[in-house]
Amino acid sequence: MATESAGLVLYDYWRSTAAYRVRIALNLKGLSFEQRPVHLVRDGGEQHGEDYLRINPQQLVPVLLHEDRVLTQSLAICEYLDEVFPGTCLLPGAPEQRAAARSMAMIIACDVHPLNNLRVQQYLKGELGATTGQSVEWMHRWMNLGFSALEARLDADSNFCIGEAPTLADLCLVPQVYNAERFECSLRLFPNIRRIAAHCRGLEAFAAAAPERQPDAPSV
Repeated sequence: MATESAGLVLYDYWRSTAAYRVRIALNLKGLSFEQRPVHLVRDGGEQHGEDYLRINPQQLVPVLLHEDRVLTQSLAICEYLDEVFPGTCLLPGAPEQRAAARSMAMIIACDVHPLNNLRVQQYLKGELGATTGQSVEWMHRWMNLGFSALEARLDADSNFCIGEAPTLADLCLVPQVYNAERFECSLRLFPNIRRIAAHCRGLEAFAAAAPERQPDAPSV
C-alpha cells in the first residue's frame, strides 16, 4: 500500500502499541519503510543490548531512522512524518481541532499507556511481587479511567475521534483498544470507542499495521 520510498527504517516490536501507532501513521502517509524488529522479551530484552543502546539510550521502541536523523517517541515521530511528508494529514487544519486531536492522543499516550507498558509490568511483578492477577487489575484501572474520559469527548455519530478522517487521536486509540482486548479489559461501557476502533480497523492503513500482520509476529 506504500506509494513513496522515503529511506525510512523503523525499529519496532509487533506487540508494542507505541510502535503500532507509528506503523499506522506511515501507512496513512503512503510511505514505505524497512522494519527492524527489536524483541522486547527474548534474552532479557534486545532493547537493552549495547547495539540498540547506541541508537536509543532510553531503551524503548519505536525508533525511526530517516537519513541521518534518529527519531524517538511515537507522537513526536508521527508529527515529524506529518510535517516532512505531504499527503494525508494526521492532524486537522483548524487550531482548535488540532489541539483536540493532540489532547485525545495524550490521554492514551501520556496518561494510560505509560502506566501499563512492559517495563511497568516487569517492575510490578519482579520488584514489588505483584501477582499476574494484581498486575492485570492495575492495567484495567488505568485503561478504564482513560477510556472513560475519552468516551465522554467522542461524538456519537462519528466514525473517527474528531472530524471526518483519521487523526493522531485514532492512531493512539486503536492500539490501546488492542491492548485492552489482549488483557480482557471490558469495553462494554464505551460504545463510541468500540465503534470508532472497529471502523478504523476496517481501513487498510490500520489493518496492515496490526500486530498479527507484522514480520516478527509468531506464526499461529
